[in-house]
Formats: sequence, structure tokens, C-alpha cells
Amino acid sequence: MATANQILSLLSSHVHGDDEQLYATALQVAAEEARRGREQIAHRIRKLVDDARGDRIGARVVSLSQPRGELHGILEQTQSKIRLEDVVLSSQTRKRLDVFIKEQLSREYLRHHGRRPSSRLLLVGPPGSGKTMTASALAFELKLPLFTIRLEHLITRFLGETASKMRLVFDEIGRRRGVYLFDEFDALGGKRAFVNEVGEMRRILNSFLQFIEEPNSTDSPIIATTNNPGILDSALLRRFDEVIAYDRPTQTQIQRVITLHLTPLKLIRPGWKAVSNAARGLSQAELARAVDDVVKSALLEKRKCITGADLIGALERRQAMGKTMEGVYD
Repeated sequence: MATANQILSLLSSHVHGDDEQLYATALQVAAEEARRGREQIAHRIRKLVDDARGDRIGARVVSLSQPRGELHGILEQTQSKIRLEDVVLSSQTRKRLDVFIKEQLSREYLRHHGRRPSSRLLLVGPPGSGKTMTASALAFELKLPLFTIRLEHLITRFLGETASKMRLVFDEIGRRRGVYLFDEFDALGGKRAFVNEVGEMRRILNSFLQFIEEPNSTDSPIIATTNNPGILDSALLRRFDEVIAYDRPTQTQIQRVITLHLTPLKLIRPGWKAVSNAARGLSQAELARAVDDVVKSALLEKRKCITGADLIGALERRQAMGKTMEGVYD
């Protein structure tokens, strides 16, 4: 049942024509009904909000205002323009993500049959392998805003403050539909058994484990990424519907990444074997930057084409940069 404050908020939103606030308050009521076990009423409220927003297949992207108040600085909203086909993925990973999207788009149908759509993904793999880009692409495919949780603003040194802020984040997840990204999640989800871990961080992780299990009236996708899955707490891994591993690109994927980033230039005499050898060990992000360097140089020189030799030179420079950062010299 709606509280007096929620009824006032609904009336105020209607009077001032603030549809998004009206929908957000209605979803708050749905979340509370779901917590009390009244799932049928919660379902009807969510369905009405979805119908009002036009939040269905083929609907336009809903534009939401940036988070304000206590959430300002913790949640950063962006509207993605990256499609899933822009991310170079293995066929198996693409299939799993397609299933995730299908469940999200059919979430009311699944709930009607007593099933919860998958909404929690953990993406693991080396830096630059496409994890964050995948989160952005999922937001585009689902026609939802992407909310990135800024862990540097969420985690504080004051006792109890981080858990309180996290409570606000999860309240927002249940109130406002979107894709919520916890990037570099190992900063938050490290093993509770670590000897050097302070009690406050254990409390933070316990709070996260509790919050992520709560009913989510919006079915908002929660995506966490990490470069170090080995340090994550095992209890945390069990809370995600899918754990998807990313790796360095294969030879075929190297060619696709390079081809995707060549626009508007043409590639002549590619010599793919030599290019792939020069690219071995580089991440998708590093490959994209190398191609970008070549394309910019060619544009400034008024050229319409680049060669395999141009690419190899840029890739070798990227390899040298990596060795410099690692302190490795020949």
C-alpha cells in the first residue's frame, strides 16, 4: 500500500507534468508490494508503467534526468550509441548475451509464468577486452540509459557510510529502470577472508550480497566487471545469473576489430598473417587505438588508403608502449 508521502509525490508529479517522477514513485510502490509478497499487484503496476513509457520492443530510448541529491557523483548516466554488433565477441559469448537480451525484453511474459528474467551479469577478463563496451551495448539494445556506479565516490573511509550509499544505489535500481554498471568490481567484492581486509569492507560486501538478492521491481540489469576474478568472494559469484569470460582477441577477431575501426579509409595489401603476428597479445582497446592512430595520420596526409605496413608499424608501437609500462626492455 502506498504511503502518504508516495501519494503526495504522485499527485505533485501529475500536477507539474513530471511523468518520470510519477513513474519512479509508482515503481517504488511496486517494489514495496513485491517485498510484501503481493507480486500480482506489483506486476500490474510495472506493466502500467511500461505501457505508459512505451518501454517495449521498438520503443524509443527513454531520456532520464541525471541523478541528483545524495546520488550525484555516485551514479553517472550516459545514453549509449554502441550496438552489440560493434563489440567483437566469440560466438558463444554472443549467444549468451542474445539470450540475456531476449529474457529482458520478455521479462513481463516470464514473470507472468512465475519465472525471473536474468538480470545480473559478471564479466571477467583482461583490461581492454570489451567488458565495459558490452555493458554499454546492452543498454543500447535494451533501449535503456546506462548508469555507471562510481566506486571512488561510493566507497568512503567513514564507518557505515558506504553501506548507506549503496542502499541508495539499490533503491534507485528498484525505482528507475536502466543498466547499472559496477566497473572494476574487485574493489568492492574482494574475499572477506583476506587477512589485510578491514572489517568495514567485509560489512560493505555483506551489504551488497544482501541488496542484490532483494526483489527488483524494474528488472534493471546489474552488470559487474573485473580484471581479477580470483580475488572475488565465492558467495558473490553465486549471486550472478551469468559469469562470462573475455580473453585476448583471436586472429579472426583481430581482423574484425581492425576492419570495424578503419572507416572511412580503405585497406590495401593487408598481409593479415603479418598484421596478426604484430597484434598478438594486444587487447581490443589497444587494437582500436592503433588503428585510430593510423587513420588519423592518413587523413592528415590526405590519403584515402592505408596498408598492412602502416598497421604493423602502429601495432609495434603499441607493443613497445606495453613493454615500457611493464618495465620490460629488450
